[in-house]
Amino acid sequence: MELTFVIEKVVLVSVIFLITLGIAAYSTLAERKIAGYIQGRVGPHRAGPFGVFQPLADGGKMFFKEEIIPSQSNPFLFIAAPCLALLTASIGSAVIPWGQDVTIGDRVIQLQVANINVGILYIFGVVSLGVYGIMIAGWSSNNKYSLMGSVRAASQNISYEIAMGLSLIALLMVTQTLSMREIAEQQNGFWQNGWFSWNIFCQPIGFLVFIVCSFAECNRTPFDLPESENELVAGYHTEYSGFKLGAFLFSEYINMFVSSAVMSTLYFGGYNFPFMNDLGLSSNIIAVLGVLFLFAKIFFFIFFFMWIRWTVPRFRYDQLMNLGWKVLIPLSIANIVVTGIWITVKDLL
Repeated sequence: MELTFVIEKVVLVSVIFLITLGIAAYSTLAERKIAGYIQGRVGPHRAGPFGVFQPLADGGKMFFKEEIIPSQSNPFLFIAAPCLALLTASIGSAVIPWGQDVTIGDRVIQLQVANINVGILYIFGVVSLGVYGIMIAGWSSNNKYSLMGSVRAASQNISYEIAMGLSLIALLMVTQTLSMREIAEQQNGFWQNGWFSWNIFCQPIGFLVFIVCSFAECNRTPFDLPESENELVAGYHTEYSGFKLGAFLFSEYINMFVSSAVMSTLYFGGYNFPFMNDLGLSSNIIAVLGVLFLFAKIFFFIFFFMWIRWTVPRFRYDQLMNLGWKVLIPLSIANIVVTGIWITVKDLL
C-alpha cells in the first residue's frame, strides 16, 4: 500500500470527522433557532453575534460539568455506553461518496473513505450496532425509567429496520448494486434516456418509507419514545450528566447528518446536480460543485428533521408499533411487488 494513499485517506477521514462534529454542534443551534421561529420567539442570541457561539458555550458547560456515576450502576458499561453510541454514529459516513474523483497532477483522489461493493449492508450493520449504546446505557444505569427507555429503543429500532430494509430492496432491484458509489453514478445529471435519473422518481413510495424509518432510527420526534420526558423523565440517559450526556446528544445529531447523507445519495442523486455535464467545466470544478450540492441536500433534510420535530406531536407507543408493523412493512412489500412488475414489463417492452 502506497504511503501517499494512506495519507490521502487519513486526511479525508480527518476532514469528514471534523465536518461531522461541526455540523452536529451547529445543528443544536439551528434546532433552537428553528424552534424559536416556529414558536414565535428569538432563540439563542447572547453568546456571540446572533448566538453563533452558543454551541461552544454548551460544549464547554458539558465538558466542565460534574460527572456523576450512580453508586448502584455498572461503572464500566455506564461509561462505555455513550462512547459506543458516538462511535457507531461516526463510522457510518465511511462509505458515503462525497463527490466525483478529483485529479491533482497525476493522482486521482476518490472523495470516499471506503469504496466497498456492499456499502448499503455496511450502513445497516452500523445502524444495528447503534442501539447497543442505548441499551447498555439503560441497563447499566440501574434505573427503571432508563431501562424502559432502552427497551423501547431496541424494539423500535428492530421494528423499523425491517421496513427500512424492505424499502431498500425495491431500490436495489432497480439499481442492481449494493455499492453507494455505483448508485450515485447511476443518477448522473438529472435526465437520462427520456426520464429523470434520480431514484426518487422511480421509488417515491420506497423513499417515503425510508424517511419515516429514519426518523424512528434517529429517535427523532414524533418517534422519540425512548427519551419521552413526560413518561420516563429522560429515558435511557436519565442518570447521565456532563460530557457523557453530551455524547448521546452528539450521536443523535451525527445520526441525523448521516441519515440525511444516505437519503441524498440513494434517492436524490448524491453529488449529482442538474445539467452538470452541459456546463463545460473541468472535472475538478464539477467535483467541488457536486460536494456543495450534496451538502445543500443534506442541510435540507436536517432542516426537515427539525421542522417535523416542532410541528408533529409525539406518538403513543402503540401507535408507533402499529405504524411500523401494520402500515410500513405491508407498504414496503407492496412496493417490492409493484417494482418487480414494473421491471418485468419494461424488460418485455
